[in-house]
Amino acid sequence: MLQPILNAPRLSASCCEAMCQIEITDELGAHRAVLIPAERALTVFIDGRELVTLMTLGASPELLVLGFLCNQRLIEFAGAIEAISVDWNLAAAHVTSRRPAHRVASDPQRIVAGGSGQGSIYARMLAHVNAVKLPRIDEARIRASTLRQLLDTMRQQEGIYRRARSVHSCALFQGETLLVSVEDVSRHNALDTISGWMALHGICGGDKILFTTGRLTGEMVIKAAQSGVPIVVSRNGVSSMGIEVAEKLGMSLFGRAVGRRFQCFVGCQRLALDD
Repeated sequence: MLQPILNAPRLSASCCEAMCQIEITDELGAHRAVLIPAERALTVFIDGRELVTLMTLGASPELLVLGFLCNQRLIEFAGAIEAISVDWNLAAAHVTSRRPAHRVASDPQRIVAGGSGQGSIYARMLAHVNAVKLPRIDEARIRASTLRQLLDTMRQQEGIYRRARSVHSCALFQGETLLVSVEDVSRHNALDTISGWMALHGICGGDKILFTTGRLTGEMVIKAAQSGVPIVVSRNGVSSMGIEVAEKLGMSLFGRAVGRRFQCFVGCQRLALDD
């Protein structure tokens, strides 16, 4: 079992039921029960100041908050946070920074982050892109067979999606080994939660592969790069800004990855075809 880093933040354990049951009427007029994702609002307070409201399933809210702070470059490392406590009765996450020298930087405006990532502080993320250092091509590659095995693993993994749909998945792999998988109402939340898990346990991303069901926009690519991951695989497509950022950082982006098919949009030098 992985151990947290030295001086890791104290985290509450406030996971929620990810699905709820409702009654619907189908095209034949029949009434039946179905499962849907149980989306909730979680407002984040940092040292008593309101920062952001995240929409989430609440499966790992503490890691989501930690990853959000890391990816928005509001903190430099997980040890800057003393504690994250989530109270669903108040729909609030209270973040306490460790000491004045590590006070969390925050903007004066209130940010609302919705299902498609609206409200993320993109300018702040973009300003830190030039500082990202990723492994060289010869240090981090992926075999086509590994990519296909990864896709097969994720096809069998998505529990909430299979039962309730309307969610996105992100997962972190080391080779063909699945390290952690997250489902949430947005691809951004799922990726932030994985980033939080990596920060909490001091996991470097240089030899890792990130999978997502969501499209690879510039913001998603930057978040992956900030976690040190050079190879990203998506079941969906890639945007022009995603490609631009990936080219600048030397990343590989694979999209339209379903079954045994995939397309390498940028960074094909990291792909090793099977003999």
